Amino acid sequence: MPSDSLRVGVLTGGGDCPGINAALRAVTKSLTLQHDAEVLGFLDGFRGVVDRTVEPLHYRDVSGILTRGGTILGASNKADPFNYLPRGGADVSAQVMKTYRTLDLDALVAIGGDGTMSIAHRLTDLGVDIVGVPKTIDNDLVGTDRTVGFDTAVSTATDAIDRIHTTAQSHHRVMIVETMGRYSGWIALHAGVASGTDVILLPEIEYEVETVADVCRDRERSGQRFTIVAVAEGARRKEGDYVVQERGDEYTDSIRLGGISRVLADQLREHLDTSIRTTVLGHMQRGGSPTAYDRTLATTLGTRAAALVAEGTTGVMVAVQNDAFTQVPLDEIAGKTRTVPLDDPLIASGLDVGTSFGVAVSDLSEAASHSKPASPIQP
Repeated sequence: MPSDSLRVGVLTGGGDCPGINAALRAVTKSLTLQHDAEVLGFLDGFRGVVDRTVEPLHYRDVSGILTRGGTILGASNKADPFNYLPRGGADVSAQVMKTYRTLDLDALVAIGGDGTMSIAHRLTDLGVDIVGVPKTIDNDLVGTDRTVGFDTAVSTATDAIDRIHTTAQSHHRVMIVETMGRYSGWIALHAGVASGTDVILLPEIEYEVETVADVCRDRERSGQRFTIVAVAEGARRKEGDYVVQERGDEYTDSIRLGGISRVLADQLREHLDTSIRTTVLGHMQRGGSPTAYDRTLATTLGTRAAALVAEGTTGVMVAVQNDAFTQVPLDEIAGKTRTVPLDDPLIASGLDVGTSFGVAVSDLSEAASHSKPASPIQP
């Protein structure tokens, strides 16, 4: 693939998160400087490819965006070309192929999460040469140990829980903090351990209300008259269902989780006389300037994606595994979710310092067999 004729499209799909601009900057600058490529940026994710809303990206266009949150290209979680919601869920993948060929692109770099990578995989089957760059605060992409945006979200959640500690101590309350993460508990686990949270509830371990209440009572009896609970939005009671905040056809994922903190508070009030308050961190976890780690991760992944495109290696996602950078085939990622394994070292570390995960320690292995998808219901 001659470098003097290289023409590459780039998009940022799905939801926004800190570090996307850093990855976009790395892809564009590396392709421009190292491979003399022409780079075209599609606006609002795959919607830009369908509608052919595109603008050239030069070196100066991506200068000064390393520290900025969000994405200068815009994003959309309604633009799956195989289920294009702006057109009633129609399959408009043929329009994507038309844009790809009309613009005479050699490849497409897709910066996104599991939905974006699943779309990318399906497009490779149609003939699009794609390299993926993993970004999502949820850290739930198979094939990579870290995704762009996760570290910043954990730092934001940790800072929030740190602040909640002071009011919990002052008023002797049980404080429940709800994090994002969908069906994976990575944010709650890392932020919970980092902030010294007393109870961490994950989607991977169905909790028992009485066990959580016992922790609160034991702390009060020992003179620690407050308890902090970090709960992932996808957590659920043993043999219970996911708590759904909203459902509808206006998003690619028709079910939006949320509200488990309020449900848990009501459950605990049946067992405790202690005052209980809830805090939902919500979209603040997806905002703000990326941490140093996310900036360096995005830069390295972005430059590696550019190098793969230049050498003609496509149909893969760049990734980090065991502190080494690599790439994994898109067909090994599509349609899969990376959840927290029960033998994760951070769970063991939490247990060693007295953190509860909502079940008896001896029941953790049994909890693994119970952690199967349930039918989401409206609380």
